[in-house]
This record gives sequence, C-alpha cells and structure tokens, in this order.
Amino acid sequence: MRQVHTPLPPLGKCKSPVVHGWPGTEEVAALLKVDPSTIRRWRTARPPPGPPFVRLTSRLTLYSVHDLEHWVTQHRIDPK
Repeated sequence: MRQVHTPLPPLGKCKSPVVHGWPGTEEVAALLKVDPSTIRRWRTARPPPGPPFVRLTSRLTLYSVHDLEHWVTQHRIDPK
C-alpha cells in the first residue's frame, strides 16, 4: 500500500486544533528571519540552543507558538 503525504495547509488556513499554532521548520525560520538550515542545526547541536520542538516523525518537526514566544522573550537584551 502506497502512503500519500498531504502537505499541511498554511497556518492561517488550517482548521485543525492540533496543527494550528504549531509551525514547522520553514515557518519558524521565516518568523525568526534565519535560514531553515539554521533551525535544523539548532536541533542537532548539544545542548540545543534553539527553541523547544516536537519531532513527530523523522521528516516532521513542529514548534509550539507559545514556546517560540517564550524562547524569543528569554533572548531579549535590554541595553540600559
């Protein structure tokens, strides 16, 4: 039996409560204005310097929007 992989819809059009609010590597890279390879490198570094992630399969890694916001806030520098 052949498996068919359906791509996830864009976040704004996604109706699934499981996927909505869980961007993938490409979306996170766009949000953080870095290359997707940077996000992948952060995941494999020890300890991982990037935001927390959920690896659902070897090809699908998702990030919680809440975790991303928290991670960005933790990296805020206030030059007083």
